[in-house]
Amino acid sequence: MSDDAVPRNIRRSAESVKIILSDAKINEAVKAASAISILDEISNDPNIPLHTRTLIWNVASQLETIPVA
Repeated sequence: MSDDAVPRNIRRSAESVKIILSDAKINEAVKAASAISILDEISNDPNIPLHTRTLIWNVASQLETIPVA
């Protein structure tokens, strides 16, 4: 979020993922699903730097390990 090489819209989306994940009122599975959805959307942005795309994929992979039940 603090990398100036990353476009502003991507940084804003990353900030929204951070807010979603830190919300204690939302179920863990719902938080993970919402975050994965946003991360998937921004990882397809053609303007995203490769190092950022890799980082987003790593975070999404970790979120996918959260059980749904």
